[in-house]
Amino acid sequence: MNWETVIGLETHVELATKTKIFCSCTTAFGGEPNTHCCPVCTGMPGTLPVVNERVLEFAVKAGLALHGEITRRCKFDRKNYFYPDLPKAYQVSQLYLPIVRNGRVPIRTESGEEKVIRIHELHMEEDAGKLVHDPWIDQTRCDYNRCGVPLIEIVTEPDFRSAEEVIAYLEKLRSTLQYLGVSDCKMQEGSLRCDVNLSVRPAGSQELGTRTEMKNLNSFKAIARSIAYEARRQIVLTSDRPPKEMTALEDRLKTRFEWGLLADIQPPDFETRVAIVRRKAELMDLDMPPEVSEYIANKLKSNIRQLEGVVKKLKAYKLLVGSPTTILIAQNAIRDIFNDSQPIQVTVERIISEVGRTYGVTPDEIRSQKRTAHISTARQVSAYVIREITQASMQAIGDELGNRDHSTIVYALNQVEKEMKNNSFFRETVEDIIKNIRDN
Repeated sequence: MNWETVIGLETHVELATKTKIFCSCTTAFGGEPNTHCCPVCTGMPGTLPVVNERVLEFAVKAGLALHGEITRRCKFDRKNYFYPDLPKAYQVSQLYLPIVRNGRVPIRTESGEEKVIRIHELHMEEDAGKLVHDPWIDQTRCDYNRCGVPLIEIVTEPDFRSAEEVIAYLEKLRSTLQYLGVSDCKMQEGSLRCDVNLSVRPAGSQELGTRTEMKNLNSFKAIARSIAYEARRQIVLTSDRPPKEMTALEDRLKTRFEWGLLADIQPPDFETRVAIVRRKAELMDLDMPPEVSEYIANKLKSNIRQLEGVVKKLKAYKLLVGSPTTILIAQNAIRDIFNDSQPIQVTVERIISEVGRTYGVTPDEIRSQKRTAHISTARQVSAYVIREITQASMQAIGDELGNRDHSTIVYALNQVEKEMKNNSFFRETVEDIIKNIRDN
């Protein structure tokens, strides 16, 4: 009997905001455990959450890019369940009125097959904390730094029939969100992770089988391997075989999987976990209705038209071929070239001039080899602001600042980020520089 694999995805994307969805705690990755949280994001009694406007803007922007219908009035709901990394015992999400519905994403696989993936919905929610397991002392500890980090969850229809289609969709989604600045989509940091819902059915059948959900997969390789293994496992279990034979086949498959002896099914990464589908609890209304105005929606549509224009120009220059597309579109420097925007050199000159004016040094001194306190600080801040505004590479930043090498620029950026965390006056100064450049 021939079998068909049916797959649907739930993709969680952390948004590139500076603060959390309902409070002013930082969303910076890392940090000492439980240092990026407050009474609001840990759900202490008496606290009042206030929605982050930037989260709403990013959600609408992503929805427009996915050709979805924007819900003009939406609300949040409470998803009640108890788990150690969820201190409130509920998650603020959207069930009844998600911000986006009925989208679509056209994809093209490496084999040349074209297909349109339907988007069921996109909704906003908050992330949960993280459990840190220490096998040496047999303890599990809770880190609540991630609690309240804003997410969008993008839910597809069960339109995928292979791992190849899944990877093509995720690559397209990642490049789109990176281009729009909605998320950095760093899978190694959990900024983009995927739940794979999979079932099998006889080829030609219209009835869906019993699905399983593989949660929190954070690499394309893990996703592809997990799909291959789970599809084979379900086929073995649902085949019309005597129970004894079926059990023997499953045991043999399990043994081979554990030792990696199956040539066509490699074991997934150690971090991969196949989880039992958790039944979602009843949701209670949370009275925080953000309203999407026509102004915001129309304003963000220009970004989507900009993306479509870049794609057309890349095609015209015959640069839009296969998988390199995802890299080209995600690179803002290349985007700006095909966007008919001003050259990067003009922008960098304005940045260096503004930083120099703030610290009382000239652009030539910033590019020089002098190492006085003011000049060194201005040079490091220039590197940071150039990266924030132009998204230029380390090599490009180094070239603009007097042909400095990669390690020097990395050190400068780390120094500025560290000082911004520890010195509020310094942080406000840098933020004012960025604001002045963008406003002018």
